[in-house]
Amino acid sequence: MQNELRSDAFLSSAMESCGDAVYRLAYCRLGNRADAEDVYQEVFLRLLRDTTDFRDMEHLKAWLLRVALSRCTDMRRSAWFRRTAPPEAAPEAAAPESERYSELWQAVGSLPADQRTAVYLHYVEGYDTDEIAALTGCRPSTVRTRLFRARKKLKLDLEGYDDEEYERAL
Repeated sequence: MQNELRSDAFLSSAMESCGDAVYRLAYCRLGNRADAEDVYQEVFLRLLRDTTDFRDMEHLKAWLLRVALSRCTDMRRSAWFRRTAPPEAAPEAAAPESERYSELWQAVGSLPADQRTAVYLHYVEGYDTDEIAALTGCRPSTVRTRLFRARKKLKLDLEGYDDEEYERAL
């Protein structure tokens, strides 16, 4: 993609192709629609001012998600964010559109932010652990650990037991 002044067409195209992913990631990370909308707006304003020469749409999407994660982290660290009321409880906006999975995505919403982010990026956006590590700034082994712990907690929350407890009960 050519690096000129960002045109309306470029911004519209980026928002159309990657906007949902940016919003869902911000909502998944922050748990609040208003904050997710703020992050969404800030990410695309930053894109408008940025001079990065993107190779393709996948490079653009990865850049946008990295900026969104960074902005979410900044927002969570702010004194204002820590003093506000607890965020909305339901993570429906971060979930794929399906009624079948509402219980699962409610359980995902209860995971710690790092695990929730790894689950979202892996299962919804389709990134592998190396790509998630690059996006989040951690090692691939850390991403794999977060996914393992998230799956274990989800299994416990949704089924009511984990494999070790089940085997001990037999």
